Amino acid sequence: MLSFKEKIIKNSIWACIIIFLVLLLVHGSEAIFLRMDETIFAENFINKLFGIFVIGLVLYLLKWNWKDIGFEKNNILKNILAGFALGLTTFFIAYVVEILILNGQGQFVSLGFFTTGFSLTGNPTINTGIGFILMCVIFNIINVVMEEGTFRGLFINILSENHTMKLAILFQVLLFGIWHIVTPLHNYLDGGLGFGGFIGLSVGYIILAGLMGLKWGLLRKITGNLYAGMADHFFNNCIATNLVHVVTVGGFDDLMIIRILIAQILSFIIVLIIYLKKKP
Repeated sequence: MLSFKEKIIKNSIWACIIIFLVLLLVHGSEAIFLRMDETIFAENFINKLFGIFVIGLVLYLLKWNWKDIGFEKNNILKNILAGFALGLTTFFIAYVVEILILNGQGQFVSLGFFTTGFSLTGNPTINTGIGFILMCVIFNIINVVMEEGTFRGLFINILSENHTMKLAILFQVLLFGIWHIVTPLHNYLDGGLGFGGFIGLSVGYIILAGLMGLKWGLLRKITGNLYAGMADHFFNNCIATNLVHVVTVGGFDDLMIIRILIAQILSFIIVLIIYLKKKP
């Protein structure tokens, strides 16, 4: 009789799909029903803590440890700095382009350093307190540990046991793209999007998240661990999305999507060039 580990490895694609669906169910339930992002926490973090627990449970059952899925002890600082450098460089260019566009329209006011929170009026509240900023940082660390540990760590490891690394990376890209459909689904159910808008935004999320998932998967392959991808992921989510805002005449972050697209396309090209140069 096959052991649990042998069954998982033999049916690696289905194993990853089942784990993913469990995580997605909790993710969707929190976003749609619990709505922790509409509380003082301003973040859906329960599903991320649950995801970290699931990673630990699966590792225990497979008799693996965290090091096996990319949480290596070697070159931690070097790879974290490399990931931050990638994020800083590409987002600096993206912010400059965004500001130039807004300045040309007479809309740019300044850069702002703050977090945003839920408001009963429907307008996001600006929070500059150190407590809100610390919560933002902590929740984003939890987020990157869970998402990188799951998609670029656990899934790639399970799949690469009996499939090529190329297939493992591409399959987690697909799952990571689908993972982000929860946001447009949330907006659609709340009436903020029509069905056509939901479909269009979902496709956009899958493509953008898939591009980022591919980039971070390649970084795992290049560095041998998760830290560079985690640092770039953290910079994208925490610094460039949650903390550093472009303030305009009518509000802030009017062109955030342009900023993110420019940064992600640039960083993907950089990582792809490095990967191709290192590829034997």
